[in-house]
Amino acid sequence: MAKDKVIISCAITGSIHTPSMSPHLPVTPAEIAESALGAAEAGAAIVHLHARNPEDGRPDQSPEAFEPFLKVIKQGSNVVVNLTTGGSPYMPVEERVKPAEVWKPEVASLNMGSMNFGLFPMLKRYKEFKHDWEEPMLRNSDDLVFRNSYKDIRYALETLNKSGARYEFECYDTSHLYNLHYFWQEGLVQAPLFIQTCFGLLGGIGSHPDDVMHMKRTADRLFGDNYRWSVLAAGVGQMRVAAMAASMGGHVRVGLEDSLWIGRGKLAETNAAQVSKVRQIIEGLGLEIATPDDAREILSLKGGDQVGF
Repeated sequence: MAKDKVIISCAITGSIHTPSMSPHLPVTPAEIAESALGAAEAGAAIVHLHARNPEDGRPDQSPEAFEPFLKVIKQGSNVVVNLTTGGSPYMPVEERVKPAEVWKPEVASLNMGSMNFGLFPMLKRYKEFKHDWEEPMLRNSDDLVFRNSYKDIRYALETLNKSGARYEFECYDTSHLYNLHYFWQEGLVQAPLFIQTCFGLLGGIGSHPDDVMHMKRTADRLFGDNYRWSVLAAGVGQMRVAAMAASMGGHVRVGLEDSLWIGRGKLAETNAAQVSKVRQIIEGLGLEIATPDDAREILSLKGGDQVGF
């Protein structure tokens, strides 16, 4: 039965890692499309997509930047497409929701609360940068609040609900679960809620097993059977947290947005490599991975024929 299968989401490029950190980070539309199709082939049921400027790799949240790879992915795979409304923490919500508003995907991500977003510790590891925007973006995050006010969240929901998109609700701390509960009680979001609990980013909850259990217990208490649980962990915690969640009946997210690595000191050369590794963990636990159509059934999605691309 589909409901017992594990959905693998793969976050292809994100906006946090910069091109100087890994030669394998997809930047151009062709690279993003190829990497997404590779992840789908390896077993990802959902691909989570950001766009970048192909010249210097900086985050680009214009709908036009998404078009070239969206069409290639749709033509080449049945994979579920999930478009970011997170964009970059430096962007206002109106800019961040535009791609999902225009392209009407099956799933859009939605951050469920304002938070400190500390990327500056990466400067201890990376000293040389190819592009002039990379170092200041990391350094200035010591004074960065990723704004997701109630007004912002309401704006995103009211803008995107009419498209029939469902959401990957990104919850980086306990309060974000309570914020989501508020909007659910208000009737602005519908069950089943796809809750992505996010661990290990400076400014959010950590990635200790106790943190994972705490978020799961809180979500169970607030939402009961009305949600589907998934996890992502930044950096070193990626596979450990995924294994823990899968063994507890959860879904998992991997990808170069969340971690550039495949093992200690070894860069992942593709998103597919991370998908293959987490698939091995899931199947090693005696579990089965979900196909894209299984994911559509589990999450009550509108279907790949209902998108705007």
